[in-house]
Parts: sequence; C-alpha cells; structure tokens
Amino acid sequence: MLQEIMPFVSRHPILSLAWIALLVAVIVMTFKSRFSKVKEIARGEAIRLINKEEAVVVDTRSRDDFRRGHLASAINLTASEIKSGSLGELEKHKAQPIIVVCANGTASREPAENLSKAVLKR
Repeated sequence: MLQEIMPFVSRHPILSLAWIALLVAVIVMTFKSRFSKVKEIARGEAIRLINKEEAVVVDTRSRDDFRRGHLASAINLTASEIKSGSLGELEKHKAQPIIVVCANGTASREPAENLSKAVLKR
C-alpha cells in the first residue's frame, strides 16, 4: 500500500494536498474543541443548569427573531455585540453559568468562545 501512495501523490498533487488540508483541519478542530473552556451541552443539562444553578441564557439570534420568541429570562446579545465587548445586562451575571444559544445550534460556539475570553467566570 505504501508503494502506491507516492505514485498517487505525484499524479494527483492537488487532490493529495486537499486531503492533507482536511486532515490538518480535523486535527486542529478536535484539539481546539477538546481544550476549550466552552462545552457543548445537551438539552437536559441546560435545563438542570437553568433550574438548579440559575444559569443565564444568552440568545445570539437577531433582535427580530428574539422578539418572535425566546426562552424565559434570556438575554439577547448578537455575536457582533459579544465580539465588540458590549455585554450590557450580562455584566451583572458573570458569576453564574452562561448558556449561549443560537437559531441552528452551530453559530453559538464563536460567541461562546468570545464570552469566555471576556473573563467570564464560568
């Protein structure tokens, strides 16, 4: 098998580089998520944190989406507000656990990382 790799790489350099780039990206993302202070939690854990530890929910959706409906006592901060450090009402909740939510479950990681960097205690 090793004897077949080198001829393949020499015949298909762009495809080989793409595979290497994907492998590096997967490794970097794995390490980044593993050593991050931000953790992805399940619905049940979020409910437990809200009910038992008075966690604060930060909703990163747009103002219009937030007005259409949101979790009770959630704070609406867009990703750009968090990135710029405009934490507003969240300032008084720094000692509590913070749950960051978004519309689709994938857009909240970066705002959560930015909140973590803003020296939030949890």
